[in-house]
Amino acid sequence: MSSNQSAPLVQENGWRKDKSANTLPEVYRSMKIPKHGSWFRKFLAFAGPGYLVAVGYMDPGNWATDLAGGSKFGYSLLFVILLSNLMAILLQALAGKLGIVTGRDLAQACRDHYSKPVSMALWVLCELAIAACDLAEVIGSAIALNLLFGIPLIAGVLLTVVDVLLVLLLQNKGFRFIETLVIVLIVTIGGCFLIEMFWSRPEVGAVMQGFIPTGDIVSDPTMLYIAIGILGATVMPHNLYLHSSIVQTRQYEQTELGKRQAIKYATWDSSIALFFALFINAAILIIAASTFHTTGHTEVAEIEDAYHLLSPMLGTAAASVLFGVALLASGQNSTLTGTLAGQIVMEGFLNIRLKPWLRRLITRMIAVVPAVIVTWIYGAKGTGELLILSQVILSLQLSFAVIPLVKFTSDKKKMGNFANPLWLKILAWVVAVVIAALNIYLLVQTFTG
Repeated sequence: MSSNQSAPLVQENGWRKDKSANTLPEVYRSMKIPKHGSWFRKFLAFAGPGYLVAVGYMDPGNWATDLAGGSKFGYSLLFVILLSNLMAILLQALAGKLGIVTGRDLAQACRDHYSKPVSMALWVLCELAIAACDLAEVIGSAIALNLLFGIPLIAGVLLTVVDVLLVLLLQNKGFRFIETLVIVLIVTIGGCFLIEMFWSRPEVGAVMQGFIPTGDIVSDPTMLYIAIGILGATVMPHNLYLHSSIVQTRQYEQTELGKRQAIKYATWDSSIALFFALFINAAILIIAASTFHTTGHTEVAEIEDAYHLLSPMLGTAAASVLFGVALLASGQNSTLTGTLAGQIVMEGFLNIRLKPWLRRLITRMIAVVPAVIVTWIYGAKGTGELLILSQVILSLQLSFAVIPLVKFTSDKKKMGNFANPLWLKILAWVVAVVIAALNIYLLVQTFTG
């Protein structure tokens, strides 16, 4: 449904009205870009937002599908992780371009383009997705605290509320501080898995073979289901809203040349950062394949099972500890970006502003309440199933973010000379259709068994 075709007040730039107030106004255009100097110096000034985006591609919600794929099918599904990552690189580049060219994030663009009922529906769906993502972070952090320190799951879930204070403190220190902390946590996660891979000694030839597509994925329903789960859980809808806003923290010149330069460096930033996410997701699958699949433990899909099996199989107690540390870092990293995404979505769709700590507390409580109830009644098994449910909700929302993004960036009236060229338009729509079809299949299979 498109409301801008019937509205008589469409401006020359393709939008119905002037842009509303900037989201994240406290950091909007707060970071200077050097006008002179090497390209590398300019690139460093743009580097940062991509890593906040990459966090969503390595959150605890992705771990279960990677573990299940590696333990059951060895290295065969590595090409699925690569394919989903390439899709993510394309979509995040489009999100960055939308924000840089139009000065609108995806939420503001939807609010402007669609009728109020459609816009409100998109907002509700996005809030559900953010709550689902927050749920995955809550459960992941609680499981990590339980495994590392023996803290009961319910207590761990309740402890995650405390990070509201941490986020509030960090936001007061400036955006570059948040970016730096996120990068440090990503390096921590990557370092843990690099050591784990060294200990697990995967077969290099088999790993390389895993990046080549195989026909088995079509003939084996279970492999297809897990593969679609990996694809569906990788591209995060709230990341598209997040990226289109935080690229505007840079003071790039508001000229065609300045915007082209900003698009180039922002795309490099997000693409390089997403290769870190590719490494981490691939590492989880590789470790599961080399440690569990090769020894006959083909049913390892729970995070707790992987934690307890790693040490005895790799012959060192540090293996499980590093796995738990990486899980905790992943959950805390996702907390930071989830806060920003929630703030952007609410401000963009509704044009209203809540204090960041209050917005975070509301979102956190929406995630904490079901997590506490399920943990109390069903224990660890229940939290695992709740983690899967959170990914299903994210899958359901994804197309409602991807389709508007592709539509807006392909629109010559809205984007001018920056509109997607024909080849990119076709590629973007193919990706959007594939994601929609796979997620519909995943949802049907999840609810019908």
